[in-house]
Amino acid sequence: MWLTSSSIGRKLVMAITGACLVLFVTFHCLMNAVAIVWPASYNVICELLGANWYALAASAGLALLFIIHIIYAVWLTLQNRKARGNDRYAVTAKPKSVEWSSQNMLVLGIVVLAFLVVHLIQFWAKMQLQEIRGVEGTLPPSMGTLFIQEAFSMVYTPIVYIIGFIALWFHMNHGFWSMFQSCGWDNDTWLPRLKKISCWWTTIVIALFIAQAVVFTVNAHNDFYKTDDALRSQYVGVIGKMVGLPVDRVSSEQLPMVIEQNLNVLSDPQFAAQLSDPQVQMQTGLTPESHQELLSKYQHAKAFLDYFMIDNEAAPAAQPIEEQPEN
Repeated sequence: MWLTSSSIGRKLVMAITGACLVLFVTFHCLMNAVAIVWPASYNVICELLGANWYALAASAGLALLFIIHIIYAVWLTLQNRKARGNDRYAVTAKPKSVEWSSQNMLVLGIVVLAFLVVHLIQFWAKMQLQEIRGVEGTLPPSMGTLFIQEAFSMVYTPIVYIIGFIALWFHMNHGFWSMFQSCGWDNDTWLPRLKKISCWWTTIVIALFIAQAVVFTVNAHNDFYKTDDALRSQYVGVIGKMVGLPVDRVSSEQLPMVIEQNLNVLSDPQFAAQLSDPQVQMQTGLTPESHQELLSKYQHAKAFLDYFMIDNEAAPAAQPIEEQPEN
């Protein structure tokens, strides 16, 4: 097949996959900007991009693009080295027309890949992957701001990210214009223009990424994503959905008491024993099986509350929404 058997075909595949990845990186940058300007809206986007079929299809397609791009990059590098043989060791100086990034694209790609692995571990593995696996952790997978809080509270995170962004700048800057060159758009008029467009595009995107990393780090160390009123209100809504509480009847200040009281009732062995009585089941709307399910939901809700309710102020007394929790 021409796309695999010829050097030009392989470069074309690299160009196409590279163009798609540049667009994805740009989209990711814009999405991160939402987390700074409208953090609550960022969580809404994270929920839309959870384990829904369209998000899974996009993730699978993106992963395929990465894999193809990496395979072809290694393939072309090995092919070029084999073609040059020992002659490459005889070179003592590079031509002025050859960029440093051009000679080190594979190394830069490895650095970017290492950074990507860290990023996936900190976010994708704890968000979309958790939803796919059906695993419930302390933090709801849709609350992306709290994963920003977790990741950028670590001292090493901004350092790793900035190193990764710098490597990405070199890799993307060269790859951006060279993909047009691979497609034949390499005349003396347009190639200099494409190089300038590439430099500006890449610089703006990477500068925004670095600025976002700095803002995320400052906010995380100030516990902004735990204390912001709009976000806390959103978290309360998520907890309400977890346990079936009508959130319009309970404030974020009352919520800890309500959760605590209902959890105490659900955790009471005597209450659990009473559920074997059909009359009690009719009164509470709970069966022994649904009781265990609801208890698990309340335990997760309590763990989530303990995470973001970091202040030590006593919450005002509140009565449970129902005398007995309902399913």
